[in-house]
Formats: sequence, C-alpha cells, structure tokens
Amino acid sequence: MPTPLSVLDLSPIVSGQTSADALRNTIDLAQRAERLGYRRYWVAEHHLTPGVASSAPAVLIALVAGATSQIRVGSGAVLLGHHAPLVVAEQFATIAQLHPGRIDLGLGRSGLVRSRELVRRFTARTDGSAPEAKVVDGLLIPPKPRALGGSKRFAARIEEQQRLLSVGEPAEALVDYRGQVTQILQFVSGDFHASSGEPVHAVPVEGADFDVWILGSSAGESSAAAGSLGLPFAANYHVSPSTVLEAVAAYRKNFTASARLSRPYVVVSADVVVADSDTKARELAAPYGPWVHSIRAGEGAIPFPSPAEAAEFPWTDQARELVADRVETQIVGTPEAVVPKLAALRDATAADELVITTVTHDHADRIRSYELLAKAWETT
Repeated sequence: MPTPLSVLDLSPIVSGQTSADALRNTIDLAQRAERLGYRRYWVAEHHLTPGVASSAPAVLIALVAGATSQIRVGSGAVLLGHHAPLVVAEQFATIAQLHPGRIDLGLGRSGLVRSRELVRRFTARTDGSAPEAKVVDGLLIPPKPRALGGSKRFAARIEEQQRLLSVGEPAEALVDYRGQVTQILQFVSGDFHASSGEPVHAVPVEGADFDVWILGSSAGESSAAAGSLGLPFAANYHVSPSTVLEAVAAYRKNFTASARLSRPYVVVSADVVVADSDTKARELAAPYGPWVHSIRAGEGAIPFPSPAEAAEFPWTDQARELVADRVETQIVGTPEAVVPKLAALRDATAADELVITTVTHDHADRIRSYELLAKAWETT
C-alpha cells in the first residue's frame, strides 16, 4: 500500500482574483481531494498577506469539514503566538463535536519568538560563505539562505503583525511553547488545574475527538516538544528544506510514547507541481520564485503571478540567491518525474505520510496536478 498523501492549502489569492475566489477554490479542491483519496486536507494561517486568504483557519476548517464527509480536515498550522490555548482548544473542539474523528489541530510556534529570531532563522548565513548543497539518499538538501537586504523589512513586518495580533501580554513574552501545547492537551483530557489548584473544565473541549499535531522547521523547540509529548510531527521541507533532516531526527530522538501515540509519526511537506508535460509543469511553476521572493523580501506574499507576469520579474543574482533553496527543492514535472523525487523525500526522512502543497495561477491546473499525482502515486 502506498504511503498516504495529504494536501496543505494556503488558499492562494492569484493575480486578478479576490479572497472570495480563493476561498471558494479551497472548498472545491477539498471536495476533489476527498474523491481522489487524499488522507487529510490542511489549511494554513497567514496574516496581512495580499496573496493568501487563509487567515482564520478554524473558520475555514469548519467550512471545509461541512463541505466534505470523510477526509480529515485540519490546520497546518494554528500559530500559538496569536491565540490563547483555551481559545484554540474551544474552537477545534467545537468543530470536532460535529465532525468527530475528522479534525486535526496542527500547532505552530510562530508568534512566540522575537522578530529578530525569525530573521536569524530564515536568513542565517551572513558571512558571505557559500556552502554546497548535498544529496542525502537521493534527496536534495540545499544550504540555508543567506541574509539579504529584505531582512530588516521582514523584521518590521513581523513586529507589526505581532502588535496587531497580540492580546494582553506582548507576544515576545510568550516563550513557553511546550507549556501552551500541554495546556491544550490538559483541556481535552480534563486534567487542567488553575493556579489555585482547582480543576478547570472546558466545555465542549473535554473528550472531543480530534488529533493534536506539532509542525516545525528545525531541530528546535517544536520538534523537541512534539517528541517529548508523544505527538505526531510534521516537518516543513517546503518551507525550510535545508533543515528537514535535523528536524525529523530531533523529533525522533526526543520521542516518548504517550496515550495518543505509541511510536513516532512523521509527515513531511513538499511543494509540487505536476502536469502532462515537463514543459507545461515548468511553465506553471515559474511564478513560484517571484512569489517566494515577495515573502522573504518582506512584502508578505503578493498575489500569485501568472506565468506571463512571472516572466517579467526583474531577477538579480541577489534575488535568485534569496529563493534558491525553495526553487531548487520544488518538485516539478510529469508524474513519471515527480513520483521518484517524492519517494526519495519519503525514504530520506522515513516519513509515514507526505503532505503536498501546490500553487498555480489557474485553479484548473492545480486540480489537474493533484489528480495526476494521486493516480501516479497509487502504483508506488
């Protein structure tokens, strides 16, 4: 039986369309993914970005769950720095009460760290060195991107986002990520106690049937928390391909069996574009570079360009270096070309499941990509 495939949808807003178009496309793609046999349908959380409509994951998940009947639906991920643990637990438990056994609460750490740390994480190489990419068991592991001119703008954007989204205590002070995840688990199990020692019972959270996940991009707090709490872990190859192996290794090293999970369970993400010909696939994937550049340069994900618009992008050597790790690890081509590369990703990380994110300017091309991949993957 082939390794399960799932979907991560950013609800991309493409040039010339609206947020409403993007959200309707999400519902349509979720219904099609269910018919194609994908295991899960996850949506992301992004704020203040012109090119992404998934800013309220709990709301969108409820809509997707109501429009489907079998596929698991969840978040990839809810960002705990922007939400109180109790609120997150209540939101997802409410959905799970109406869709038991189908909801995944994926948790991310963004918003719990200082903007300076985020800049360091995503632009860690500043010394002018140029480490070589390496291939591990057939999987390309690129070097970390080098710090470029957009980092200050990126920092300012994150700081403003944190200011607008934080309630009460500043987001920079909320550093106990493992503790916040533990609170959610305690609300579900009914084991949460107030500082006075009195039990606190959250309705409708207690006993709600949903799974809790942690998503992470490095061998840091997220992978350690997922392992030590005995939760499944999703490693973001599509966001930080240079650190995927260390993230997975750290998770497994820290894993302790729990009532929820007896052994490590790893999902790994990949950015994929499949078409009927390599030429068509490369054309559909061409806007990805300018789009990633807008994110890393601090613009916050511009509306996804068309191939014609992407052809006009004013590339410089510096701009290409900023996005090289992401562009070079995007998996693009015919089904025959893509499947072996996904298999290499699965094997190198020993992933139990792969989650696929695909963005194209034309919604029909995105549907076609998932159709071609599902059919080809059946034979692996």
